[in-house]
Amino acid sequence: MFQKTDFWIGLAVGAVAGIFGYRFMQEREQQMAALQPAPAGEIPLAELQRQKEELEDLIAAQEAKKN
Repeated sequence: MFQKTDFWIGLAVGAVAGIFGYRFMQEREQQMAALQPAPAGEIPLAELQRQKEELEDLIAAQEAKKN
């Protein structure tokens, strides 16, 4: 069995395919992790303040439309 070249070719092809598949899955996991939103405790304070100001501006614009 180990003397047939088809066996060794198949083993080599399977190993290479396994390596590429593993690397592809690792890259895919990293991409998915990058798309996940950060937990609330990890958002920088400056970003939260910017969002707060933007929301306050939107609220003021809506109130101005009502009056």
